[in-house]
Amino acid sequence: MTLAITPVYAALFALFFVALSLRVIRFRRSARISLGDGGDEELRRRSRVHANFAEYVPLALVLMALAELQGQPGWTIHLVGALLAVGRLAHAYGVSQAPQILKLRVLGMVSTIAAMVTGAVANITAALA
Repeated sequence: MTLAITPVYAALFALFFVALSLRVIRFRRSARISLGDGGDEELRRRSRVHANFAEYVPLALVLMALAELQGQPGWTIHLVGALLAVGRLAHAYGVSQAPQILKLRVLGMVSTIAAMVTGAVANITAALA
């Protein structure tokens, strides 16, 4: 079995990660803050959005790939990817606003966790089948 779905999501998430990285880099350059956040709330917010993405997306992609390799149906892989995409977009936008949009932050985390639970259950059920 080969991977046909997960690589597309991985590529899209990689581009999103680069965009988040560039947001942090551009702000650092304009604010002349090379390390840490220099006490700047906007830089802290941008850095946390970027870091939160880096904390959740890799494991979710691993779960997607493993489920796909175990032969889970395409709709299951797309469900995990779609939940993750909605989650990461909602979280990034909600947290990036000042003041943050708490409903979007919560939607982002609920969707991200739902993606991870769905991916975990898909892998467990495939392994036990």
